[in-house]
Amino acid sequence: MQFGTPEQQRFLTPMLRGDVIWSQGMSEPDAGSDLASLRTLAVADGDHFVVTGQKTWNSLGHHADMCQLYVRTDADAPKHKGITCFLVDLHSAGVEARPLTTITGQSEFAELFLDGLRIHRSAMLGALHQGWTVAMTTLSHERAGVARLHLGLSNRIDDLLADPRARAALRQSHHRDRFMRVYSEIRCMALLTERSLADTNAHGGAGGSLAKLLWANCEQSLASLAVDLIGLDALGDHWAANLLMARQCSIAGGTSEINHNIIGEHVLGLPR
Repeated sequence: MQFGTPEQQRFLTPMLRGDVIWSQGMSEPDAGSDLASLRTLAVADGDHFVVTGQKTWNSLGHHADMCQLYVRTDADAPKHKGITCFLVDLHSAGVEARPLTTITGQSEFAELFLDGLRIHRSAMLGALHQGWTVAMTTLSHERAGVARLHLGLSNRIDDLLADPRARAALRQSHHRDRFMRVYSEIRCMALLTERSLADTNAHGGAGGSLAKLLWANCEQSLASLAVDLIGLDALGDHWAANLLMARQCSIAGGTSEINHNIIGEHVLGLPR
């Protein structure tokens, strides 16, 4: 909506309806948190670009139809420059998506292998060599989107409280104190979300980083608390998968370290 041409904005309605599934081609094997180090190369060839490289942690990439793909179009420019974003049909020749199985046994991510993929210039999202701006705008929306995830956290802590094994452990004061600390953090996240929705300009994109950071902390605290309250039995049910899943929360969508920097610079006004 922000960068697309009128022709590109035709994608919005089928995207909203779920008729066409989209993914993001950002991370690479050697460019995750340091996204600007991406090396997937696009070489101009008339009205097309020819792309060669690899992407990883492409969410649902093996199911997706389209991809917001970030490539390097100027190999000699400083790393934050010379990046361009393209809208790519993943069914095109020169694209192979291979699912990745995580420690939970699920295949939510894919690797993308790009070998001679031809992309027309009209598929460029934003200006040539200005993909970094597109990427940062995309990530600010993504991090703000985690705000809704407090609903899942609230449901899980209610489930934990209803579990007789956990309730037995909560007879001990130190467990109760820890439970209430996590409960309070989740409630604070809900209040932060309400404030962000009331003022969509609050802290600019940094509001999303606040929500993302708090969500990651809450997910990991709750996962650890559940296993400690229930005991070894928790490692044989859904709490075990939750414990494994929670570890990636401080990495996906921007690491906690990166979000700390964004909050420090753009909310607290600290120097870079």
